Amino acid sequence: MRLFVCGVRGSTPSPGPEFVRYGGNTSCIALAHDGQGPSLVLDAGTGLQQLSARLNGEPFKGSILLSHLHWDHTHGIPFFAAGDRQGAEITLLMPAQGDPVNVLARVMSPPHFPIRPAELRGKWRFLGIQEGPRSVEGFEIIAREIPHKGGLTYGYRISGDGSTIAYLSDHSPIAFGPGPEALGAYHAAAIALARSADLLIHDGQITRAEFAERAPYGHSAVEYAVGLAQEAGAKRLLLFHHDPARTDDQIDAIVAGHRRGPLPVEAAAEGTVIDLG
Repeated sequence: MRLFVCGVRGSTPSPGPEFVRYGGNTSCIALAHDGQGPSLVLDAGTGLQQLSARLNGEPFKGSILLSHLHWDHTHGIPFFAAGDRQGAEITLLMPAQGDPVNVLARVMSPPHFPIRPAELRGKWRFLGIQEGPRSVEGFEIIAREIPHKGGLTYGYRISGDGSTIAYLSDHSPIAFGPGPEALGAYHAAAIALARSADLLIHDGQITRAEFAERAPYGHSAVEYAVGLAQEAGAKRLLLFHHDPARTDDQIDAIVAGHRRGPLPVEAAAEGTVIDLG
């Protein structure tokens, strides 16, 4: 399995020289089977624009799997050049909460945006999905609801080509209680998704020092992500959904603070390609 990191920020894009090394686009990860091009996309933030360049001018044919419908996970859809064109064939899947086209149109329709989802070019199909297992683009996927403020949110466990990743981009585990370090509980859904994963991609938007003030926003502390990875036996942790004000140097310092631990901890950087298996 090959991962293309296309967008790493949470909440809003971060332009400017302080954000060049890790990148300023919002959430988007593309997955490909060994020896093939990307066919499954996790979330559609502004980073989705970066995927078009990897397709060598070809229209995208595959699926987009949304964790939830906040702006930083959907705003890349109408700007996805490889998807909004003739020849594109896309299935967009999202947590079920009403008619998927109408729900998506709440963030993509006049007067807030010039076109509606149904006006995208190419062949688009919109599906609301429930928790549980399914096959998408040759990957085996398990969806579980995880707590996050402001709408139904799923975490995903994705397996293919002998490797497994867990994707919990936006996660507020304090909803299940304080947990052992007062940063949130290692609850059943999170453990099940991350259990023995080759790579855990997890919300790392805030730090322990910021947690008391910012926990109501619905995100995890970096230290919680490290603890969850260890509790679940994940082999590697990729911190994701960086705070939009977190500079490259500050992210470097966060990673450096966990370098001596037993678990490999990295921070997601736009443009990175990760091969698993």
